[in-house]
Amino acid sequence: MEIAIDLGTANVLVAVRGKGIVLREPSVVAVDRDSGKLVAIGEEARRMLGRTPGAIIAMRPLRDGVIADYEITEAMLRHFIARVTPGRSMTRPRVMICIPTGATGAERRAVREAAQSAGAGKVELVEEPLAAALGLGLEITKPAGQLVVDIGGGTADVAVLTLGGIAASDSVRVGGDAMDAAIVQELKSAYSLAVGERTAEEIKIDVGSVHPGATQRETDIRGRDLLTGLPRTLHLTSADVRGVLMEPAQEIVAAVRRVLEQTPPELLSDILDHGIWLTGGGAMLHGLPELMARETGVPTYLAEDPMSSVALGTARALDMQIVGRHLVIFKRVI
Repeated sequence: MEIAIDLGTANVLVAVRGKGIVLREPSVVAVDRDSGKLVAIGEEARRMLGRTPGAIIAMRPLRDGVIADYEITEAMLRHFIARVTPGRSMTRPRVMICIPTGATGAERRAVREAAQSAGAGKVELVEEPLAAALGLGLEITKPAGQLVVDIGGGTADVAVLTLGGIAASDSVRVGGDAMDAAIVQELKSAYSLAVGERTAEEIKIDVGSVHPGATQRETDIRGRDLLTGLPRTLHLTSADVRGVLMEPAQEIVAAVRRVLEQTPPELLSDILDHGIWLTGGGAMLHGLPELMARETGVPTYLAEDPMSSVALGTARALDMQIVGRHLVIFKRVI
């Protein structure tokens, strides 16, 4: 059996060869502080964020795209692998996992060891931009440049791909989580209102925008008034949060500009023809493609299914041989 895992800071997607994506769950685990026992994993645990009693803590074991809590990550992987593996299987599955381009050697080893401890057999790693490009269906094995930006919960990976490898890349630990944190801080400082990360994420989805010319969107949110300690409802518009969302968005744009500056002129010409492709949940921020195109001068496109591109590409990588960190060689026709 062969399994592909998009091990993201915010979500875990699992694909099985021949079946496509079979599991999509938040990267959240609820743990009993006293006994250390896992109470819930995935969507059930996500619903507990900010709502657990004192003895239970709901946490994300991955931060900035890498493992922050090894034991909890291993338990989460074991749970997800078991869910997609036949109960009586006597062989360990081959597993392909995507990782950020900026992951250190120690972080790579941690991912590999956690997967093996969770029940995987052979474990292979593929760079997220390569997986994203494969999921988008881009032709990356020919001598032509493709620029992909994968924006997840914890990181944004930028890479120019050609001949099955990475010609130039950058990775910044800025993503959807940083946008949520910026909203939480803005509401606290500007409106004296305390909200949790789930509410901040809902605000980002409902009214978040970095496109000044876009249609104004509005929403009502509830939180705790920091002055009175009582519940309060606040009416928000896109303009109210645009300023704070621009900062993380501009950090991602700056990473793209740095990569373009490193890119050979011949590949730059290809990129102008093919454009910049945005994938990942963070890429769904309203107005981000327009901002990227305006700041770089390169046409920018949003993937048809940004949340699934990396998982689908990681599954396609099962049909390839990974040599070193970057080179991908086709083993058989896909």
